[in-house]
Amino acid sequence: MTIRRARLAVAVLLTASAAPDVARAQVDTIGAPRALFTYRDLVLAGSVAVVTMIARPFDDRMAARLQDSSTQANRKLQGTATFVRTVATPGSYYIGGTMYLAGRLTKNERLADLGWHGTESLIVGELVAVVIKGTMGRQRPYVEPRNSSSYQLFRGFGGSDKYKSFPSGHSTSAFAAAAAVSSETSRFWPETRWIIGPILYTGAALTGVSRMYNNRHWASDVLVGAGIGTFAGLKVVRYHHTHPGNRLDKWLLAGSLVPTDDGGHTVRWSVMPAPAWLTSNPARR
Repeated sequence: MTIRRARLAVAVLLTASAAPDVARAQVDTIGAPRALFTYRDLVLAGSVAVVTMIARPFDDRMAARLQDSSTQANRKLQGTATFVRTVATPGSYYIGGTMYLAGRLTKNERLADLGWHGTESLIVGELVAVVIKGTMGRQRPYVEPRNSSSYQLFRGFGGSDKYKSFPSGHSTSAFAAAAAVSSETSRFWPETRWIIGPILYTGAALTGVSRMYNNRHWASDVLVGAGIGTFAGLKVVRYHHTHPGNRLDKWLLAGSLVPTDDGGHTVRWSVMPAPAWLTSNPARR
């Protein structure tokens, strides 16, 4: 009986001594990074593939309809197409860069985060689109004779712009920005997800339609571009929020506007903390 009590006492002591470690382990695992790729990505890719296959047989017909003389003569449509195309590229880069700089100068971390991740999504999405364009070498709709089935491996890497139709770069940019911004804002302000998201995705969709209206892309180009852009925006945001200590964010999101002694301001970036020996010995500064 005494041995049992001794064992029980030891077990209690071990449990008590381990309790803080268990508590710390529980705290450390709260909010553990989510997987970068999920089943939703597979659903998104599958949906884009299915919709593209459905739309593909109608590429020629839709291109011909949008190039109808009465449709092209509509000045409002022409103005709208030019506006949304310009906002998508290069407008998105200007907007993202401005948001990032404004956030850094005003110490608004959310604004800087939004601007940088949105711009990064544009870069990632367009890089993927450029590689696919060059590899697939699809003929653009304005090339005569019109042929939506004209592909040639690696033809798009040539100097001519005629064979860089698939996918739509503007659609990729527009949907990358829409996905990144809507994903970021839904984290910061969840109540706005049903307002900001629909507005941004509608604008992105109009960008894709404008490229078809301008006879630069087929419908299937736009759909695939939309899928690539959406995927890029979502993955960039997810990566940075599941890897909060990554070096790129540490450097690019570490700047701020600091007041000076003479009443002015200076921009300062804290790339990494100063070494202990430097801060502890004034004579070495």
